[in-house]
Amino acid sequence: LNPFILDSDTGCDPLVLTQRSKLQQRRAKLNQQINRELRLRTGAENLYRATTNQKVKETVSLELSFVNSNLQLLKEELEELNSSMEVYQTDSEKVNVPMIPLGLKETKEIDMTIPLQDFISEHYGEDASLYMAEIKEFMDLRQAMRTPSRNGAGLELLMEYYNQLYFLDQRFFAPHKTLGVHFHWYDSLTGVPSFQRALAFEKGSVLFNIGALYTQIGARQDRSTMPGIHNAIDAFQRAAGAFLYLQENFSHAPSLDMSSPALSMLVRLMVAQVQECVCERITLTMEEDDLMSNLKAAQEAARVSDVYSLVLQAMSVPLLKDYVPFSWISVVQVKTQHFRALAHYYTAIALCDCTVKALMQVHTRPPDRLCLQEPEDRLRLGKAHLRKAIIRHEEALRLHGVCKMLRKMDILQEVLSYGHTRSLEKYSDIDQEDDFCEIAEAPEIQSHTHQKPDIQPPDFSLVRITDIFHRLGPLSVFSARNRWVGRHVCLIREETGLGLTLRGDSPVLVAGVLPGGCAAEAGLREGDYIVTVNGSDCKWAEHAEVVRALKSCSERGVELDVITLHSHEVHTWNIISWDRGVFTTVLHHLSF
Repeated sequence: LNPFILDSDTGCDPLVLTQRSKLQQRRAKLNQQINRELRLRTGAENLYRATTNQKVKETVSLELSFVNSNLQLLKEELEELNSSMEVYQTDSEKVNVPMIPLGLKETKEIDMTIPLQDFISEHYGEDASLYMAEIKEFMDLRQAMRTPSRNGAGLELLMEYYNQLYFLDQRFFAPHKTLGVHFHWYDSLTGVPSFQRALAFEKGSVLFNIGALYTQIGARQDRSTMPGIHNAIDAFQRAAGAFLYLQENFSHAPSLDMSSPALSMLVRLMVAQVQECVCERITLTMEEDDLMSNLKAAQEAARVSDVYSLVLQAMSVPLLKDYVPFSWISVVQVKTQHFRALAHYYTAIALCDCTVKALMQVHTRPPDRLCLQEPEDRLRLGKAHLRKAIIRHEEALRLHGVCKMLRKMDILQEVLSYGHTRSLEKYSDIDQEDDFCEIAEAPEIQSHTHQKPDIQPPDFSLVRITDIFHRLGPLSVFSARNRWVGRHVCLIREETGLGLTLRGDSPVLVAGVLPGGCAAEAGLREGDYIVTVNGSDCKWAEHAEVVRALKSCSERGVELDVITLHSHEVHTWNIISWDRGVFTTVLHHLSF
């Protein structure tokens, strides 16, 4: 079972002013301000193009300049909020390198009461006022989903809502008719709003938030302990799985954060953070004087540096280079240098007493003009690795100093300074003033990991739910994709019986009608579904219950409500059309 899954029915209280909730509230307010400025800019641009009056053009041009200036300031403020990684980090007193979490996508509150009521009345032919409790329950669930708590209960809440969206889609979204509801979501990094009538957009945004919440859970783990590292690895792997699932099932996403390049970058970032946790687990348990442990740590650190280099490449593609927060890029650059420095440091520590065979495995190529069987040559090579480590540490510190947001992160500064000082002290310990030998050139470290990241897609079957609108009837018949005609019939038993054959459960099907029998006379036809018997709803009734109710009819007969389907299709896949794309999801095995 997922260790993060807990019991919860509601989101966290948005009025509780925790540091994270303050951040989310400020982000939501900025999103609204950006949306307002974008609408003003669109209106001004339209007026500028439409008018021929030069004075009006000058006035509008001045207004556009003002609006664009406001937009730039708001986006910079939002970027600073999105760069607030410290809010999501662990409260442990131990020093951990900060991880990069994602803020949740914000969404507007939506009132779906009238559209759902209209659909129940028009499509299902039922009194919509009888379903107000179900509508309210769904709306309350969506409201709670907007502010999930940063733990397993919040994840369960998002998954519960996602699973309910499957039933909502089946119940209320017909193939060639929209419900008339617009789903508004804001880009998680820029705050630019997007809206669509397709339920796929709602599903995709919830999936994104599941991944984002996993990143926050991973970032808050105390990685100075083995359980904390294990939980962080699990959370980042699940975050990668959510983003990969999203990427594989979406095309032409309406917001940049859910575009294929952005999701690909996020998957790589999560994989890199998993690899970093694996390296931390090695260094947490290693003994400083254990030679093989140092070589293993060196290769793990080199691997972390390599995967962060790939993240940097993904962030540098044309679509994303001006989109990804500068602080994110800076952190990735810093970690690329920092872990490469650690790789050289651990190799230097191991060089003095390690075997030749092990050293040949740790380098990408043999060292030039050095005999590693000679202690003096191993010492020279160790010094060369330390020089490279110091250079990389200094580059990491330089990159850290360039970014204003990173300069505010004391923990990162402490980690980088400690690594730099440690390498300098080690170099000072082994440096000899009378060493006039030629300076050796240290080869790069061969990267290797003993645990490759295991990307885990979301398993929605872990959160079992009940269809909120199950009273409408079994989905196999009573769905938005089926159309039917209802009739009321009265059966009066004859000596030969009712003259019909029944089959199946929920609802019971009229499998055959005896020609000339009372069922045929009453107008029953093969293929009809029985939905009520003497006014009692039996859409969910089992076969035996309906048979028993029919056999117990009085002399006056039995009153039946039946429906006849126009068409019936069995859906193995649920394909939802976007305004500009397709979203596909496998039907989940859920209880109802």
